Amino acid sequence: MDKINFIVEESLEGGYIARAIGHSIFTEANNIEELEKNIKEAIACHFEK
Repeated sequence: MDKINFIVEESLEGGYIARAIGHSIFTEANNIEELEKNIKEAIACHFEK
């Protein structure tokens, strides 16, 4: 699999949001550690066969 780059920003409501560049992959979390886990899960779901 090629690299997938994400833009990570602090959410106005608190926590963090991440969106992939060039793919319809979005996720959010309360902290960076949870966000990393959610990104991996979102990628797996997006490319699930």
